[in-house]
Amino acid sequence: MEVQQFYYDNKTVKNFLYATIVWGIIGMSVGLLLAFMFLFPNVTDGISWLSFGRLRPLHTNAVIFAFVGNAIFAGVYYSLQRLLKARMFSDLLSNLNFWGWQLIIVAAALTLPLGYTSSKEYAELEWPIDIAIAIVWVIFGINMIGTILRRRERHLYVAIWFYLGTFVTVAVLHIFNSLALPVSGLKSYSVYAGVQDALVQWWYGHNAVAFFLTTPFLGLMYYFVPKAANRPIYSYRLSIVHFWSLIFIYIWAGPHHLLYTALPDWAQNLGVVFSIMLLMPSWGGMINGLLTLRGAWDKVRTDPVLKFMVVAITGYGMATFEGPMLSLKSINAIAHFSDWIIAHVHVGALAWNGFLTFGMIYWLVPRMFKTKLYSIKLANAHFWIGTLGIILYALPMYVAGFTQALMWKEFNPDGTLVYGNFLETVTQIIPMYWMRAIGGSMYILGAFIMLYNVVKTVKAGSKVEDEEAEAPALTRIKKGRLAGEKWHTWLERKPVQLTLLATVTILIGGIIQIVPTIMVKSNIPTISSVQPYTPLELEGRDLYIREGCVGCHSQMIRPFRSEVERYGDYSKAGEFVYDHPFLWGSKRTGPDLHRIGAKYSDSWHLNHMNDPQSTSPGSIMPAYQWLVKNKLDASDIKKKMEVMVNLGVPYSDDDIANAETHMKNQALQIEKNLYQDPAFAENYEADKNAALANGEFFTPMNEREIVALIAYLQRLGTDIKVKDSQQTVQKQ
Repeated sequence: MEVQQFYYDNKTVKNFLYATIVWGIIGMSVGLLLAFMFLFPNVTDGISWLSFGRLRPLHTNAVIFAFVGNAIFAGVYYSLQRLLKARMFSDLLSNLNFWGWQLIIVAAALTLPLGYTSSKEYAELEWPIDIAIAIVWVIFGINMIGTILRRRERHLYVAIWFYLGTFVTVAVLHIFNSLALPVSGLKSYSVYAGVQDALVQWWYGHNAVAFFLTTPFLGLMYYFVPKAANRPIYSYRLSIVHFWSLIFIYIWAGPHHLLYTALPDWAQNLGVVFSIMLLMPSWGGMINGLLTLRGAWDKVRTDPVLKFMVVAITGYGMATFEGPMLSLKSINAIAHFSDWIIAHVHVGALAWNGFLTFGMIYWLVPRMFKTKLYSIKLANAHFWIGTLGIILYALPMYVAGFTQALMWKEFNPDGTLVYGNFLETVTQIIPMYWMRAIGGSMYILGAFIMLYNVVKTVKAGSKVEDEEAEAPALTRIKKGRLAGEKWHTWLERKPVQLTLLATVTILIGGIIQIVPTIMVKSNIPTISSVQPYTPLELEGRDLYIREGCVGCHSQMIRPFRSEVERYGDYSKAGEFVYDHPFLWGSKRTGPDLHRIGAKYSDSWHLNHMNDPQSTSPGSIMPAYQWLVKNKLDASDIKKKMEVMVNLGVPYSDDDIANAETHMKNQALQIEKNLYQDPAFAENYEADKNAALANGEFFTPMNEREIVALIAYLQRLGTDIKVKDSQQTVQKQ
């Protein structure tokens, strides 16, 4: 038998490892800053690009795509070569994959703080960056599939199934959720509206968790846990059941993020059913991972790599038990929009993704540099500090979530809300926010310990970028099944067929859920009184998106007595038909805003944005003073309206032609309303006279950004009055 010599590409793996550590610390640092902003909301006052609303998507993108994404590539590039006994298909593609991904991360780090965002959770990046993501992802896929096709190992190990499933599904999710019509170089509108946009977004959002944060890490678990424990995987048969059931069921579960919303009931119920079913394959994978360590528990007690991996798999089990539980409507009614969800998300992120990544790094670095880990004691210290950090982060957030839910829903004997002021529910949980900040500080301290340990290990090792290896050449066999060969064993040596079957498996759920909602108009009843936004309101909505207001405020009143009493009539599907994108939100750090229109004066909104504590003592909302000062750039308003027309919004030619005039008239009316506040009139006139006396340019109030935002906020929920709640809806 011919034995061939070749070289593994270690350079690309090292690059991705370095990027994982650096971006991880940066992403966690931004998250820690956000945690302290709950305690010191004005810490970045006056700096627009450091405001909470702009930094939150930067944190989530940095942790998901920079930290976890680079960890995925590092683990896949290392394990794939060794599982296939082949160097990566193309060094050029490997380099394009690495540098392309880093450029995308840098682009995100620049654009998100500057307010360029689509506002869609985990998919906030604007359309040129979305295209770049698709290109780099395809490069990764070509490189992976090319390596598989020239492998020297006939059967594809279970980890590779998860890698292939990840590649196919993430591509489908990203492309369909990111479909948008551009307005300019960094501004676009989603092609979906309202309910349809919400369904597509959470089909993506849930499955971004499933197929970016879960399936590739399960592939890494199936490779690195047996390697670190020096034991075979517990059950190969269970891994088969785990893979196929997981990728089939997961894709259906997205609607459980939209329970009790305006989404049609049939879609909500499908999400619930499949979410509950999801528990079985998820726990099957967890059991398979933990039982792989049977007989190796003595090693677990001393080996920090295995300690990290055990906690990671346990965290995966906890998160995947909690997910189906949260999809039960009775529990979702309590947990949704609360800090319970923050705790749930971070158990998965900090334990499952974070700790498995740390364990992989501690295992890989000594082997990549042909040396021993600099300090086992430091690695163990990292483990215990990080574990305590997770506990101190998650437990207070669970308590905060329960507290919020109970306070939101509590009534007096006379039928009024006990806590009618939303702020009362915020101030009550400040101690829990302190504990979260402490837990997050401990977690990132562990990451810095790891950084030091890795640097010292690398310096003590040797640089081996091309690692010599040898393996027998792969001999050809007939295409059909061999005598006695089982069906799945045959499939494991047929990468094309396996990939196609995985693609069909994941497409079934998406097609059945999404196509009827988009194509069958009767699923989304329209309401005759709902009209498109005026040009000024459209500009204000874009400012609301730019500032990330959706990160703290929902626009979806659920049909609960407590919510209707607090906010107003529950939200209807037909109210969102002109919303590109939807802005229902997923967290209430502040109150719901769907019926905020006409509830407060224009002057109140101006003062609230300029100094939230002046109107709401005890508020943890940061100030947005630049909105009060900045001149509104409405140069693209006609283009925006034309794009909206292409998306089905019924603006007439006259509406577009006279957009500036309509904007001016509405803005002048808001300025007139502001003058009714004597304090505003006095301060505004004083500022105006001082500017003119000094020969400085003075922007009239009616031309400032705050006026557009006020126009949008005052519009919210006013198309339907409470008395209209029994009105007949028109079905198209």
